[in-house]
Amino acid sequence: MPVPLPNHASTEAIRAAEFSWASFKPATPDFDVAVIGGGSAGYAAARTAAALGARTVVIEGGAEVGGLCILRGCMPSKSLLESAHRWYDIKRAREFGLEVKPVEVHMECIQERKKHLIGEFAAYRQKQLRKGKFTFIRGYASFLDAETLLIERGRKKELLTASTFIVATGSVITRIPVLGLWETGCLTSDTALDMETIPKRLAVLGGGVIAVELGQFFARVGSKTTILQRSKRIVRNYDPDVSAETERALKAEGIDVRTGVKLLEVKATGKGKKILFQRGTRREEIVVDEILYAMGRAPALKGLQLESADVTTLDGKLPVDETMATSARHIYAVGDTVGPHEVVHIAIQQGEIAARNAVNWVRGSHEVSEKIDYRLKTLVTFTDPEIASVGLNETEAAEQGIDFVSAKYPFNDHGKAQIGGHEFGFVKLIAEKTRGEIIGAEIIGPHASDLIHELIAVMRYRGTAAELAAMPHYHPTLAEIITYPAEDIVEKLAQG
Repeated sequence: MPVPLPNHASTEAIRAAEFSWASFKPATPDFDVAVIGGGSAGYAAARTAAALGARTVVIEGGAEVGGLCILRGCMPSKSLLESAHRWYDIKRAREFGLEVKPVEVHMECIQERKKHLIGEFAAYRQKQLRKGKFTFIRGYASFLDAETLLIERGRKKELLTASTFIVATGSVITRIPVLGLWETGCLTSDTALDMETIPKRLAVLGGGVIAVELGQFFARVGSKTTILQRSKRIVRNYDPDVSAETERALKAEGIDVRTGVKLLEVKATGKGKKILFQRGTRREEIVVDEILYAMGRAPALKGLQLESADVTTLDGKLPVDETMATSARHIYAVGDTVGPHEVVHIAIQQGEIAARNAVNWVRGSHEVSEKIDYRLKTLVTFTDPEIASVGLNETEAAEQGIDFVSAKYPFNDHGKAQIGGHEFGFVKLIAEKTRGEIIGAEIIGPHASDLIHELIAVMRYRGTAAELAAMPHYHPTLAEIITYPAEDIVEKLAQG
């Protein structure tokens, strides 16, 4: 167990070697595996290591327990989006022959529902951490050397030693410098999730997943919303045609999307917050009531003192190999601390792999290492229409030199989608030419987050376009649209 240090030993003195902390180190490590961080990746790592019989500890120093996904990411944002999307459907009621009496948005009630849900999710995660088959410690951890952590809980300090470590500290909001922005004040993806008022005019800085999801949320509950994106297109993790269709859908409901923007300055004025920017050679400006900064997150590595453990960082990031090991082979990193895809299911997969490799290291099986495989990487954006992808998109396949064929089919030409009033989006399949194996797919449209899982299953077993086209699909359903591009690919391959 951790060894308490005297209260008079300051952190500065310990690190400056003015205090002989080494004499407090036990001869045998306290734990086999020490996990720093109790979010989704950290919990998955700890659960896996403990199940393998390793003496495991989780150290969590955050003000709240649960991780980004539960507290400030996936779950609270999806709760808000659910309200906004239902509100949007209500306002379309006349299209379906329905008359709805005047109704209004109550942000305080939306927030109350969100808080209730997140409270339940967080409580369950806390229960998992506290009742798991591992030790759970609340405190801030930092490396003293490659085998030792300093645990700080207020004025209380302890030493903890382990044979291996897994860093799962998540991410923090980046603060890209924009003249006057931080002095003028802005929302972030953290604070925006707790808003109980609706700004009349909102500017969203950024064009990634967080920007478009929250931008659409505020637009649907009443904000006049402008999205300002630095690059030439929004949602750049997908192919250009997906970006274009997303932009078309957002603009159709009144969201002003401006791309290729260079932010120049933000000023506070009597009429609101003025944003000056440039597009090409043209200077433009808008005045809004509030600004939402959504320009990305970065690994939360500050304070870990990774250099004390001889762990190499690069431009604020933590490089790892396919086994999730850092430059120090007994120290692993997972989740948002490493990427490259900051999504929960991949973070969990990384955590489980790191844990198995850590246990193998403890047992001396250094040559037995499991490697991460991103072949089935899946990404989802919960806008309306939703966006989902699995495997390679066309851009990535071309960059890898793969000889492929693709086909897509629009939702606005599909009967079940037309009945549902869905006018945007398409399904696109990508197959390699040798045997027609499906190597990727993108869906933008209704229930894309659910429909993509059929393609994950097909790709998991390396299914072909011909096999997918031959699978029976009930009519009329949204799912049957997947067979149409599969049939097109079969025809294209037959034609050579």
